[in-house]
Amino acid sequence: MAEVSEANISRRTRELFDKGLVAMERNNLPYAMDMFMAVLEIEPRFLKCRKFLRATSIKFMNESQKGGKFFHITATLSGLPALISGKMALRSGDAMRSLGIAEKLLRSDPLNMPFIHLLCGAALKADMPEIAIHTLNVAREYYQQDFALLYELGNLYLEVSQPDEARKCFEAIIALRPNDARALQALKNAMARDTMLKGGWDDASKDGGGGYRKIIKDVNEAAVLEADNKSVKDEQNVEMLIRDNEAKVKREPENVNYRRALAKLYVQGNRFDAAVRVLEEGRRAAGGADPQLDQALSDIKLKQYESEITQCRENGDSAGAAVKEKEKREFYFKSVQTRVERYPNDLPLRFEFGKLLYENGQYNEAVQQFQLAQRYPKTHTQALYYLGMCFMQKTQFDLAKEQLEKAAEELTEMNDLKKEIFYQLGSLLEKTGDFTQAANRYYKEIYQTDIGFRDVAAKIEQAYKKN
Repeated sequence: MAEVSEANISRRTRELFDKGLVAMERNNLPYAMDMFMAVLEIEPRFLKCRKFLRATSIKFMNESQKGGKFFHITATLSGLPALISGKMALRSGDAMRSLGIAEKLLRSDPLNMPFIHLLCGAALKADMPEIAIHTLNVAREYYQQDFALLYELGNLYLEVSQPDEARKCFEAIIALRPNDARALQALKNAMARDTMLKGGWDDASKDGGGGYRKIIKDVNEAAVLEADNKSVKDEQNVEMLIRDNEAKVKREPENVNYRRALAKLYVQGNRFDAAVRVLEEGRRAAGGADPQLDQALSDIKLKQYESEITQCRENGDSAGAAVKEKEKREFYFKSVQTRVERYPNDLPLRFEFGKLLYENGQYNEAVQQFQLAQRYPKTHTQALYYLGMCFMQKTQFDLAKEQLEKAAEELTEMNDLKKEIFYQLGSLLEKTGDFTQAANRYYKEIYQTDIGFRDVAAKIEQAYKKN
């Protein structure tokens, strides 16, 4: 079953996918996963979406500080009924249902090998080996010495006629187990298959030379993919990818994702004006407001300022760098303010605007933004903290204490934010003349976790001297 490209998905599917991308960029990971799952229910062959779903679920797992052997065991036990249901569906021939069950399981634990094996089995049964290959490749990054996984991936590559990739898998096994006869034989088979495939050049002159043209086309496409996969792209690779994406935009001028990818490449090549132009053309083509494009345009301008500031510093022009720094701050403030006015329901953006107002000393205006931003779960606790800080600056200490205590109650771990909140609560008690209470109730809690936080060590020493 052939993979479906982004260009061939329905309008509804594209809308859901774009919503997932926006949520992912804003780090609203649960909502992003909801959107990607909804896309796959409509179009299970859309591999690009599946890749984004896997990346999002891994990021969510890492940010939630989950993982490890015990976590995977617990996830397997809690997911056992669904796992059994997925295996039964696969045995009965319902590969698509099994694939859906496996994807839901992997959302909660994307590196769980029983869940991965279920998905791979379902993907192969549904004639979608590329899904299984991608899933195993993701797992391979985390289980680099799992030779069973490498065998499975290598054999899959052979099945889809990618013997060169299979060879790499079997070489990795031999590096782990030099005397593994099975791996040595598999490596020989992969190398032989690779030689046979590359020998296809001898038959390329058939059909009036069309074979050569196809091979050249495939080589060009492979070069583009190789350049795109490189984590650090040199100037030559960037230019190659720019040309490829310019062709895509020309074919589909209304495809915002192509424009966004092209703009990103222009920025890598320091072609900031071209990046702005391609996105502004996309906004006009869309015929309406697009918060994602507005965010991207703002980011490009900020990167342009950063480039100019760096250039000034390299040239020894510290005065010019200072001017550019000031222009950058003014631009960012105006950009966020304009977008808040344009998208009043964007609560993360209101939180960002609140911080800028706070830094400018506009405390009443900042309070208004933080009161709205606290409705958004992702920024709720931080908004409470900033509300407390605003009230503290306005010397409304009772209100400040109330907001900071609310924020502290929501944090179960003594992370950086909770340390800062405790420090400010201690400062409030100090302002009212109760240093002993500040030290015993707040500073000591920080001290026991992070002795180097601010001047908390000196405060504790002072408290013991008083005692």
